[in-house]
Amino acid sequence: MNSMTGYGRANAPLGSYTLTVQVSSVNRKTLDLMVALPHDWESLEPGVAAEVRQAVVRGKVHVDVELTGGAAAAEATWNEEGVTQTLTRLRALAAKQGVSFDATAELLWQIASAERQPRQFPTVAAGQPVVMAALKEALQGFVAMRSTEGAALQADLLARVTALKRQVETIAARAPLVPGLYRDLLLKRLREAGLALDPGDERVLKEIALFVDRCDLSEELTRLRSHLEQFGQLLRTEGEIGRKAEFILQEISRESHTIGSKANDLAIAKAVIEFKNELERVREQIANIE
Repeated sequence: MNSMTGYGRANAPLGSYTLTVQVSSVNRKTLDLMVALPHDWESLEPGVAAEVRQAVVRGKVHVDVELTGGAAAAEATWNEEGVTQTLTRLRALAAKQGVSFDATAELLWQIASAERQPRQFPTVAAGQPVVMAALKEALQGFVAMRSTEGAALQADLLARVTALKRQVETIAARAPLVPGLYRDLLLKRLREAGLALDPGDERVLKEIALFVDRCDLSEELTRLRSHLEQFGQLLRTEGEIGRKAEFILQEISRESHTIGSKANDLAIAKAVIEFKNELERVREQIANIE
């Protein structure tokens, strides 16, 4: 089981530059991938996206590739030949005009700065293997973090499934008592209304039978147990489970709602409320699972 939240980072030298690749993700029902590359390297995006898709199925994933200058890149790159040519031309011009020429340090600095050569940005061919190697390293850290967080979520979810099963058994233990309680309540109300009837009266038995049929929870409890068992098994499997887990949770929610509407018993109603509260916590956690 993997969480949809993760982060990974890797650095690599590239000439006088430092290449940094960062991969991060948050929750999203589908895979939403964004890749940020230096303008000159935009042609690398399909390869970067393909590599990420091998490691990620769901989530909003952002890949940021940045190139920054190191100490060597910050040093001036002088065009000595250009500076020399400019000084020669200035001397010739001064001699032609009969003007004394003395090359000062300040003049030399001005000419050298004007002739300074811009740093050459690495080509796509040079950057591609470095980018992909750094991306793979960043993805390793990214996947490891998602796996670690996924393990913590798995432990939490399995504990909550156990709590849900306890509530189901509480309901199952209470359900057989409900018809008898209803019969006693019915006879009590009839006596209070001056209409006392024999418990064996056909009308009483028919009313109780109808009530038992309306509030029978055996089918719902059977399906609920099955869904919870499937859900627990799913939590222990590898790979993507988020979509299937969400479907099973919908079925669990449907069965619990039916039980709550059919129960006609305060104790069962309270157990259903506790069940639904715990189920909502499970639903919130599943939103974090890939």
